[in-house]
Parts: sequence; structure tokens; C-alpha cells
Amino acid sequence: MRLALNAITDELRRLKASGVDSVVVSEEGLAALRAAIGPFAAPRPAAPAEPAPARTPAPRAESRVAAAPAPPPPVVSLPAGDKRTRWEALLKLVADDPVCRAKLRPGKKAVLGVGNLDASIMFVGEAPGAEEEVQGEPFVGPAGQLLNKMITGMALSRSDVYIGNIMNWRPDLPAGADGVQTGNRPPTESEMAHCLPYLRAQIDIVDPGLLVALGATAAKGLLGPKAFGALGEVRGKWHDFSGRPLMVTYHPSYILRNPTNRTKRLIWEDLLKVMERANLPVTDKQRGFFL
Repeated sequence: MRLALNAITDELRRLKASGVDSVVVSEEGLAALRAAIGPFAAPRPAAPAEPAPARTPAPRAESRVAAAPAPPPPVVSLPAGDKRTRWEALLKLVADDPVCRAKLRPGKKAVLGVGNLDASIMFVGEAPGAEEEVQGEPFVGPAGQLLNKMITGMALSRSDVYIGNIMNWRPDLPAGADGVQTGNRPPTESEMAHCLPYLRAQIDIVDPGLLVALGATAAKGLLGPKAFGALGEVRGKWHDFSGRPLMVTYHPSYILRNPTNRTKRLIWEDLLKVMERANLPVTDKQRGFFL
């Protein structure tokens, strides 16, 4: 049960880092959560006869799972050649990166982007999750399936765009007794800084007309960790990344946790702006999605 509660806490931290400030929980869910927490709750102490001495605060949970700072970012140098040749050289650089290799759990894979190397639109996410580190491809889990539907709504397919991540490995958390990591955490600033040259190299190879940052972590990786506080400050607006237009929107997981027409419409309005900026045709039906 404690592992399950820790997993819930990890997921709430990840959602907060992605810009989500509320989640919908049913009364039945709250009752089940209270029942689960009950055995772990400490009994309420009786009022002391005199003030108790001050205690040193216990360390926060984050400090117990904090990742060690990553080494300085690598210098990425690619050979001359066509896009495929350069991309495959980049894939080998990531696979051979000693920091990346050290971060991978046994049997897991480093993750580079995937898609059309001539794409005009490039989506940038946060980091690989459980499914992604197994397959070595970004956005293949539930959030990836939803992203595919969003792309289809734009009258495109996954093979028409390029999809990458800020991170090339899954940020680690302590594994359970079975050796399996439960939950995810946002990458640290030093982790993002280490992987950013690989993302820049992908952008240089693909040379997309515009970028779409999915979630707060991706936005902070591209705009800078101190560029904003809440995602709402930058979401739905055009920004600049190395001379390219950058649209910031919510991560697909936001819809998975809040599957209402309102949340779907928020992201869809951002994607309509992307379609217009990319000179894609927009039908009246598409303009009316989720209204």
C-alpha cells in the first residue's frame, strides 16, 4: 500500500510540474484514499503541558530522491551528409553517451526523436516514460496515443511530423523490491541542460518551420528554467527558440487526467494556431472541435 501511495504522490508532483493545478477526484475516490491512508496516519497527540522544544524539520521527500547533478553538456559534432546520415550519427552519439548509459536501468533504451526528417512541425515533450524506455521511442504510451489523435485532428499523421523529447533517458526514482521504477519525476535543470544539445541537433537536422512544446517541462527546457512560473503564463502564445516560432501548450497527459471538452478545447485552440502558422487548411468542422 505504501508503494501505491508513493506512486500517487509522484504522479501529483509530475502533474504540478507540467502546469496542472487541479485534478478531479470523485467522492468514492476520496473515501478510498482516506481508507488507504488510515492505517498509516499517526495518532493525534494530546496537548502538551508545556511547549515542546523545537525540532529540526524532516527532509522533504524530493530531497530523498533528488538526482545527482549531470555532468556538463556534451559538444555535438555531426558528419556531413544527408539528413538520414546525420540523424543516425546522432543516434549513435546518444546511445554511446556515458552519462545516458549510466542513467539507463538494465534492459532499457535511450530515446531519440522519431518521425519525418523533413517535417515542418516538430513536437517536443518532456522525457521517456515506462513504455518509451522499453521501446526506445517517444510518446508510445497512453499520452502518445492521445497525441496521435491530436495530430490526426490536424489532418496529419504521426509520419508527417517529428516528435522528440527534452530528455533522452527516463528520470530515475528509487525502484521497488522487484527492481521496477514506479512513477515518474520531472528532470532536473542539469539533466535537461545535458540533453539539450541533442535536441538542438535534432532541430538542426529536421529544420522544422515551427516547434510545439508539450507541457511545462518541455517549455522550460526550450525557454529556460526561469522563463515563467505557471504554464498558463506562456501557454497559447508564440515564442522564439533559436529563430524558430515556438507554441507552448499542455502535455497530452493533462487531458488524460482531465478528460473534459474544456481541457480538450484549450489544447485544440493552441493547435489551431499551429495549423494556421504552418499554412495548413483549417475547415469549419475543425474550428468547431470540442465546443
